[in-house]
Amino acid sequence: MVEQEVFLTPEGKRKLEEELEYLRTVRRKEVAERIREAKDEGDVLESAEYEDAKNEQAFVEGRILTLETLLKNVVLIEEQGPTDQVGMGSWVTVVGDNQDKPEAYRIVDSAEADPTHGLISHHSPIGRALMGHRVGEEVKVTTPGGIVHLRILRIGQG
Repeated sequence: MVEQEVFLTPEGKRKLEEELEYLRTVRRKEVAERIREAKDEGDVLESAEYEDAKNEQAFVEGRILTLETLLKNVVLIEEQGPTDQVGMGSWVTVVGDNQDKPEAYRIVDSAEADPTHGLISHHSPIGRALMGHRVGEEVKVTTPGGIVHLRILRIGQG
């Protein structure tokens, strides 16, 4: 498997490091305790609690491996000061053709994306459409809900 670079802001990297530390030091122990308690209750072959705890253990261990791989391949998105072109790490303020109010997005890697907080992946339809464009330009975005036209009002860093 070819490992890809993961572009993260310093905050995004810190959040993943904190999640990894929590999983290693807290969740792993909690799940191990659940497994031990389920074993102590008797027949593990018929124990729904044991089965559930083992599934949770697999999830936690899988997430730990995923985070370790992501963090091993991190490329930090550095603050570059003012820029006139949308790129990784840019905050972009746009207004749609049917919107009264502008919306701001930060272009990040999918590992850090959180649309509810304005962090959108550069692989998402909007992120992909905005990349490389400048203030004043209009971009056409094909979304699941149809075609949207966005005008770029402002570009900033961090």
